[in-house]
Amino acid sequence: MLPPALPAIPVTTPANGTPELAATGDGGGQPTPTASAVTATAAPSGSCGFLLLDKPAGLTSHACVAKVRRCYGLRRVGHGGTLDPAVTGLLPIAIGPATRLLPYLNSGKSYRGVVRLGVTTSTDDLEGELLAHSPVPTLDHQALEQALAHFRGDILQRPPQVSAVHVDGERAYVRARRGEAMELALRPVTVHRLELLAWDGERSELELAVDCSAGTYIRSLARDLGERLGCGGALARLRRTAALGFDLSDAIRLERLELAPPPPLLDPLAALNHLGRRALSDAELVSWRCGRALDDSDLRPAHTAIAVVGPDGQLAGIARADGNGLLQPRLVLAAAG
Repeated sequence: MLPPALPAIPVTTPANGTPELAATGDGGGQPTPTASAVTATAAPSGSCGFLLLDKPAGLTSHACVAKVRRCYGLRRVGHGGTLDPAVTGLLPIAIGPATRLLPYLNSGKSYRGVVRLGVTTSTDDLEGELLAHSPVPTLDHQALEQALAHFRGDILQRPPQVSAVHVDGERAYVRARRGEAMELALRPVTVHRLELLAWDGERSELELAVDCSAGTYIRSLARDLGERLGCGGALARLRRTAALGFDLSDAIRLERLELAPPPPLLDPLAALNHLGRRALSDAELVSWRCGRALDDSDLRPAHTAIAVVGPDGQLAGIARADGNGLLQPRLVLAAAG
């Protein structure tokens, strides 16, 4: 419901924090430049880049990562945000040192989903146990818009009982499967866009488009909307359309992994268009690979993350401005020694 690679200096305190994972939907956000603007390149052993998958229903995100590992013959593979098995859509996959870039990507996510009113379940989606069935009041677009208005902007949201949230050092879904009922704390999230796309009164289903911050549960949104309308609600279907600055239109189907050669990877710089850039000279590249700080002639504010680009135009790593004219290395690709 829910190798071989270029050496790198470990990331310790990413500029925007580690993206928070949620079980049914962990965010959306304002549109950012996507990887479609960058030409994909081949993926040899030790490569660094991103692969965008259109995840089908019925597979876990972990299973998709395992398929990518087998396809490329690499172990260093990770995904950018869990999708429940029933959820489809964009699953960004980081390969090689690109796994260390995940904390620096835009954390917003976008979804299209269908909410069914009149039902309450144990998991806040139709995969769970039916707890209650209630009559749905007569609704029109105006009534639905009034209800949706309460869930736009900065809101407090309670995660589902079956979620990846930690409770006393244990995942909530583990405790829920033991039959425990938990009072999960409200958490601040941001819903940048919540648009009513369609309303089917006969089926009591509404289709929504959602752009939201990391950590937002679309299942909770469905549940809370149903509560506000007085009839209960649960998520019927969900598809992620954008994540981490990438768009679903650039994703490949999982079946493509069965064909040779493996799909080309997207240049990691494609995912960092929202960051400033610092180009290196040949001499600076040697110093950078030894972990030395760079001069920052732009005097960027402290804690600003910067993409460092080598003389060949390839990503050399990530630096963070100290606010005093220096860029301190946070992630160095092809580090010396």
